[in-house]
Amino acid sequence: MGGPQKTSARFSYLHMKYLFFSWLAVFVGSWIVYVEYSSYTELCRGHDCKNSICDKYRKGVIDGTACSSLCEKETLYLGKCFTAKPNSQVYSGNWGDLQGVIKCQMEQAPHYDLGGEMEPRKEAAPAAFNKPTKGTSVEKFREMIISHLKTKVGDQANLADLAIQVLSFTDSNKDGHISLPEARSTWALLQLNEFLLALVLQERDHTPKLLGFCGDLYMMEKVPYSPLYGISLPWIIELWIPAGLRRSMEQWFTPSWPHKAKISIGLLELVEDIFHGTYGSFLMCDVRTTTFGYNERYDFKVMDARYIIPEATFQERIRQQRCNVDEDCLYGTDCLTSCDLTKHRCTPEVTRPNLAKACDTLKNYILRGAPSDLSDELEKQLYACIALKGSAEQMEIEHSLILNNLKTLLWKKISHTKDS
Repeated sequence: MGGPQKTSARFSYLHMKYLFFSWLAVFVGSWIVYVEYSSYTELCRGHDCKNSICDKYRKGVIDGTACSSLCEKETLYLGKCFTAKPNSQVYSGNWGDLQGVIKCQMEQAPHYDLGGEMEPRKEAAPAAFNKPTKGTSVEKFREMIISHLKTKVGDQANLADLAIQVLSFTDSNKDGHISLPEARSTWALLQLNEFLLALVLQERDHTPKLLGFCGDLYMMEKVPYSPLYGISLPWIIELWIPAGLRRSMEQWFTPSWPHKAKISIGLLELVEDIFHGTYGSFLMCDVRTTTFGYNERYDFKVMDARYIIPEATFQERIRQQRCNVDEDCLYGTDCLTSCDLTKHRCTPEVTRPNLAKACDTLKNYILRGAPSDLSDELEKQLYACIALKGSAEQMEIEHSLILNNLKTLLWKKISHTKDS
């Protein structure tokens, strides 16, 4: 007695339980889809960016090597969205047979808020592409360029040479004349750290080549392999993976050790190039692995150069930053100075040089799988490098010695192999 009733009650309970969890799964799934879609539509505004650029091109405000292909022939088009911040659109791009990365600024040229925002903060006014003004001569534009470069990188002896390179770049159709729309596009690009660094390091292979531009929209050479190492997993999976296993997973898809050594040498060479380089010193303010990548030949490449900024620019702006603790004096993820509590202002000197930050990024990458006859010495030199403190100028000899020792150690191991 009561058997059928109990079975029916149990069935009803299980049925309700099933319905509840099914409803919960649908609700959570729908919420995730909604959040992802909302986030995508808020971040990915490439269509708006293209329309804005092409509208200015058609009105004769701007011009550049990519304008006709983007706005008239439509042979240059935006692909997959990689945007992380709404004011700086990033897309994969295709231009005929060329593949690259298209970057487009949604607002004005960046001014750096060193107080907390990692992303360059934009001016609200005036309107973009209003410099140089109508009637500006080429000579006056050259003076504008030199003055701007002096503000960015300091009073370097060879700024006139760099200005000549900028003028040559500005003549996008190579007709021997610089038009006002061409000059306005170049002026907008000069406000961007990434463009400035590509210009300064154009003789080197560390930065992707600029393929074309229109206004401050530009297309860079594609870097096939990025980030330097590490894998991205959904947050729900991240919660269940032990830290030890997660560290191991970071390098599941890295190349062989000799190839990693060549890539690592590339990062060390970049540090060397931007320390007292031809056009002054630059600071690396984001040395996360996502900032770097490499190509098919295992040549090191900078993926995102927005946070490699001229030291002169950094010091000028950080001095104006109010602070109560040292953490108030952080720009990006890696450029930290100290707080002068007597003035409540940030001091201009970074606490760690570029080399120490680079070695920190390379440590796990290059030590994993290192040859047994090399690993002890390599580890010793890497930790000596990571321990560097203060600005590079304050310890220039030690900085150069450690850098050269690391490069020599790695080159000796791979120089006689096909991997080099």
